[in-house]
Amino acid sequence: MSNVKRIYVEKKASYAVKEKELKDEIINYLGIKNLVKVRILNRYDIENISEEIYIESLSTIFYEPPVDNLYEEKFPYEKADKIFSVEFLPGQFDQRADSAVQCVKLLNEKEEVVIRSGVTYVLSGELTDDEFKKIKAYCINPVDSIETDEMKPETLITDFEDPKDITVFDDFIYCKEEKLKELYESLGLAMTFADFLHIQTYFKEEHRNPTMTEIRVFDTYWSDHCRHTTFLTELKNVEFENGFYTGPMKDSYERYLKDREVIYQGREDKYISLMDIALMAMKKLRADGKLEDMEVSDEINACSIIVPVEIDGKEEEWLVFFKNETHNHPTEIEPFGGAATCLGGAIRDPLSGRGYVYQAMRITGGADPRVSLKDTLKGKLPQRKIVTESASGYSSYGNQIGLATGLVEEIYHPGYVAKRMEIGAVVGGAPRKNVIREKPQPGDIIILLGGRTGRDGCGGATGSSKAHTESSIKMCGAEVQKGNAPTERKIQRLFKREEVSSMIKKCNDFGAGGVSVAIGELADGLHIYLDKVPKKYAGLDGTELAISESQERMAVVVDKKYVSQFLTFAREENLEAVEVAKVTKEARLVMLWRGEEIVNISRRFLDTNGAHQEAAALVTMPKVEDNYFKQESSETELKSRWLSNLRDLNVCSQKGLVEMFDSSIGSGTVTMPYGGKYQLTKNQTMVAKLPVLRGKCNTVTIMSYGFDPYLSSWSPYHGAIYAIISSVAKIVASGGNYESIRFTFQEYFKRLGEDKRNWGEPLAALLGAYDAQMKLGLPSIGGKDSMSGTFNDISVPPTLVSFGVNVAKYTDIVTPELKNPGNVLVKFTINKDKYDLPEYSSLKDMYQEITRLIKEKTIISAYAISYGGIAEAVSKMSFGNKLGVTIDENIDREELFAPEYGSIIGEIKKEDLEKIHTEYKVIGHITSEDVLLYGNMVVTMEEALNAWSTTLEEVYPTKSGTEVKTFATKIYDKKDVYIGKKKYGKPNVFIPVFPGTNCEYDSARAFEMAGANVTTTVFKNIQEADIKESVETFVKEINKAQILMFPGGFSAGDEPDGSGKFIATAFRNERIKEAVNRLLKERDGLCLGICNGFQALIKLGLLPYGEITPMKEDSPTLTTNTIGRHVSKVVYTKVVSNQSPWLQKARLGEIYSIPVSHGEGRFVANDQWIQNLIINGQVATQYVDMNGNPSMNEEFNPNGSFYGIEGITSPDGRVFGKMAHSERSRESVSINITGNQNQYIFESGVEYYK
Repeated sequence: MSNVKRIYVEKKASYAVKEKELKDEIINYLGIKNLVKVRILNRYDIENISEEIYIESLSTIFYEPPVDNLYEEKFPYEKADKIFSVEFLPGQFDQRADSAVQCVKLLNEKEEVVIRSGVTYVLSGELTDDEFKKIKAYCINPVDSIETDEMKPETLITDFEDPKDITVFDDFIYCKEEKLKELYESLGLAMTFADFLHIQTYFKEEHRNPTMTEIRVFDTYWSDHCRHTTFLTELKNVEFENGFYTGPMKDSYERYLKDREVIYQGREDKYISLMDIALMAMKKLRADGKLEDMEVSDEINACSIIVPVEIDGKEEEWLVFFKNETHNHPTEIEPFGGAATCLGGAIRDPLSGRGYVYQAMRITGGADPRVSLKDTLKGKLPQRKIVTESASGYSSYGNQIGLATGLVEEIYHPGYVAKRMEIGAVVGGAPRKNVIREKPQPGDIIILLGGRTGRDGCGGATGSSKAHTESSIKMCGAEVQKGNAPTERKIQRLFKREEVSSMIKKCNDFGAGGVSVAIGELADGLHIYLDKVPKKYAGLDGTELAISESQERMAVVVDKKYVSQFLTFAREENLEAVEVAKVTKEARLVMLWRGEEIVNISRRFLDTNGAHQEAAALVTMPKVEDNYFKQESSETELKSRWLSNLRDLNVCSQKGLVEMFDSSIGSGTVTMPYGGKYQLTKNQTMVAKLPVLRGKCNTVTIMSYGFDPYLSSWSPYHGAIYAIISSVAKIVASGGNYESIRFTFQEYFKRLGEDKRNWGEPLAALLGAYDAQMKLGLPSIGGKDSMSGTFNDISVPPTLVSFGVNVAKYTDIVTPELKNPGNVLVKFTINKDKYDLPEYSSLKDMYQEITRLIKEKTIISAYAISYGGIAEAVSKMSFGNKLGVTIDENIDREELFAPEYGSIIGEIKKEDLEKIHTEYKVIGHITSEDVLLYGNMVVTMEEALNAWSTTLEEVYPTKSGTEVKTFATKIYDKKDVYIGKKKYGKPNVFIPVFPGTNCEYDSARAFEMAGANVTTTVFKNIQEADIKESVETFVKEINKAQILMFPGGFSAGDEPDGSGKFIATAFRNERIKEAVNRLLKERDGLCLGICNGFQALIKLGLLPYGEITPMKEDSPTLTTNTIGRHVSKVVYTKVVSNQSPWLQKARLGEIYSIPVSHGEGRFVANDQWIQNLIINGQVATQYVDMNGNPSMNEEFNPNGSFYGIEGITSPDGRVFGKMAHSERSRESVSINITGNQNQYIFESGVEYYK
């Protein structure tokens, strides 16, 4: 008889958002019209749990009575229904099951519960077997999941086999070439056969045969992903095809050759390669004294520049880090996990350099996601599935870890059907004094901290370096890494502590290559003890431990005298940390497993990066007749062309995509992604304040990107130049100074093979980039190359994406939404030569003048012209405040749509035109009428917005079809609000930090600025003793506090299937529960919960009841947004009750502009509850429309909360919960959003005790 208990949890029909979404996709996208109903049940198999804890866990952890149905062992269904279930493949990280285990242990830390989760689908309707098969194929990605039957297993406990000893390749050093080739081909390696011969020669010198682990380590260490082997291939013969554009391209190459002679001064060890061309501008400009701000270090974590920063009037040096990362191959085959770990990897690079990452950008490339499912290439996932699931993965990771994503754009080109482009770019910062860079010395210890090691990600580095075909895709499952954002958040917290950061001599993150690379790169001589590496499960052999790319791990080098203290600090942050290696004097990489050496390689040989590779390159010339800049449209009717331009995939709205990403966390986002009163003007850059915890600082960073796949397809040379120019123009149009911009590039090309024409594509792009850098005097100081963009005979467009970074003051920033009727629009036009290349001298002068005009507040909005020309720019500038524009009829029609990369449009008062001291022309004026006019053309704002917003609505929806209703405002005015009896000069605030909490810094800052003392404490739960200790600590801190605050986040990843459950489970501990009750009932205490904290208050019963109590069948709760996804934007929320002490400094009836960011914020309750809450004054705040009326319109009420309810209080008002993030209000944030942003909630809480 099985010891496993099985439960199914299903959303009640009114809250079944995902079911409705999937049903619509199956009917409309898969074209299966006979489907009548879809049910989705989350399945949990549970073992090793006591009956008492099992019963308690059902309503506490696994389901919510108001919104869920629970079935034990079996669930009801109709006989004709078709049913299938899905679970993760063995070894894949299951966040839902992992979180459920953590929650159960909070109920009883002694429970050794085992949980496995799955999903069961029930389909009703007359479906054929073929249709059922299609639905299953759509729902199951075989790379990470598998269909499973309904038979309950006898046990969930896996009895892992003891791994076998590591294979030694007997006679390897004596093998003839033919026999060696057979062995090479049987191993499925990414390295070339020349590399394999190179290894044989080495081991002949060592007088022994290699182990399997050594071969896999070489394959990983020398992979294109880790060692850029394609970029480091020597170019022996470079040719240029004859053509109109040959001159400037050859001139760029000749200049490169001259500059490398100066830099290398005849060194014979330096050869021509793509890598050398990519780095030459940086080397030459640095030699010329134009790169004094770059931090020079042996650690290669991320680009870093030294920035003087003023904090509270005192200047100190900071390091600003920036990095771009790609996960093209993993995202192509497993979109959610691949995109999630793309961001995770991008964060870890600056983090390993001890930088706190505070803003991210996501730039992706895909084919048209609207194409029919039947047009999907064999062996590929549908484009729609790739784009939507990758967006969910990236946003899930960023939202959980607490990283503001300031700019999100997806670029479309048919070539990306070959392989997706998934780029994450991040910016980080840290005080320079906190970052120690020292060379590891023999005897130093290497500590591994963070996540455990499993089979996920084995071969990821080599997998992304291979060519891919229809058949190879099926074999890639183990190569995909799995992200665990809450764990990486813990590492961020640890490294943010100065006392920890200053102990670290050197650090490396676990990305591609796992232990072999992350630890292997830290020092020349190493002994790595693989048996000490923490494992997710038993059964891993030494090779798997050496190359697994399991995520969220970090390796740090510390002096052995600091080891004990470092491990203590890690434990305080609830992080596993263990000594796994030591630095040795002999320059050899040695790995031991089961006490035996399975790797022993000389550093000298390892650093050869494999056999020397050579190639030839032929740069072909773009065709003059296909000139990208001179193409004319076949569409003759102007209005039709204007609207078609707005509908274009690379111009249209991506609001439904952008809103999935938290853009305001960190309370440092200077410009929200969409601005203006209507939040419809898209920003072209992301701007954020440095992550200074305390003190006033006006320094901001600006990041932009540039790239046009169609331009690059015509000419990779021009494409790279204008990618750089575009990234510069966007920064200048935002208020940055072009003279101090730094770049990092992303190169992404087809697999080059031996065809010299293929090699000519990246060569042309890099020569273009080199030319632009040298003529602008601005270097790229980092980058990432990905050279495997080929599937069968299809390849990605030649891709060089330029990311620009600039440091400025927030007072310099200007935003693109039009400001005032009566002002004029002027165009600053880039001048070009006969080769369609920029005239750099006039361009630099023009950018300097624009910067001056912005600093002097003469230009008050600006936009860098892009893909859709003036028509795109003017339309988008007008959307935010719905102001009209009349275009000057002297503007040529073709100029309206020309992709004039480098040109900038500015808004200026008519009387200030005389202040402009550079060439410009007036192109139009702003009107108060919501129309766009040009001659006889009249485009209404409604027509323009409709054209712009509908193209991708079916892929990235902004509306769910919810009924739009408004309600009359009912104001509750209480004359005698309760005030605390006991007074405190500075009340104590306790903020608990759980796995997944990410708003604790913002919340603490808000309370400290309001005049409170704040304590934040991490709840530790790695071991049984940690839980007991945390309970004692929490009780002690609650007893000391006057205010308890639950901050936002994703407690345990918002799993199992519901927000705030981890927090609520912890606070149901009897001792903690008693302490909270004393705080509220005996000590006049206050309690506040925002977002995830609000969810915790609801699940605890503190709201609406005022005390911790079990949820009832009819209890109000918070559930999934009606749109079925995360929503991040600014909402208008109205204070409708003043009975709470938390709102005493807010004005009753006032409307505030507050950011929201959540996936489960929909407040639901029956009508009786709603009316009682309103009558009692417990409805504190409501989502309202432009007229101040509570609304069900998702534009204003983004989660579909009943009656527009955003926040409620306990009956006496002292417990307050709300979804909108009032703690993110701060000077100079969200400057492109209109309205009052400060509700003075934190000041009111402190004032309560005055």
